[in-house]
Amino acid sequence: MSDSKMEVAERFFAAIQAGDLDAVRASYHPDARIWHNFDQLDQTPEENLRVLAWMVRKVKDRRYEDVRRIETPTGFAQQHVLRGVAPNGEQLDCPAAVFCTIEDGLITRLEEYLDTAQTAVLSR
Repeated sequence: MSDSKMEVAERFFAAIQAGDLDAVRASYHPDARIWHNFDQLDQTPEENLRVLAWMVRKVKDRRYEDVRRIETPTGFAQQHVLRGVAPNGEQLDCPAAVFCTIEDGLITRLEEYLDTAQTAVLSR
C-alpha cells in the first residue's frame, strides 16, 4: 500500500529542507514533470534536481514556514514561505504555492508558482 498524499508531501518537503536530494528523487515518478510559472517549461526530475542541488549549495538554513497544505482529489496543494540565508548573507523570504499530482505514492506532476523578484537576493 502506498503512502497517503499528505505523507508524500511531508516527506518531499522535509527532504528539500534537509538537502536530501536522493529522497527528493525517490519522491518523483521517473516520468514526472515539474513546471514553474516564471518560465512555463516542464522539467524532468533530473533537471529539477540540478536546480535543487544549486539551491541546497547556495541557500543556508533552508526552511519552509507558514505552511498551509490541503489534500486534493489528485494530490495536494501547499502554500508556504521558503526562508533561508542567501550567499551574500541576506535573508531569503519567498512565498510560493505548489500543486502536486500523486499516483501510487509518487509525484507525477508538480506546478510551482512564485514571484522571481523574491529570489533576486540569490543573485546579488
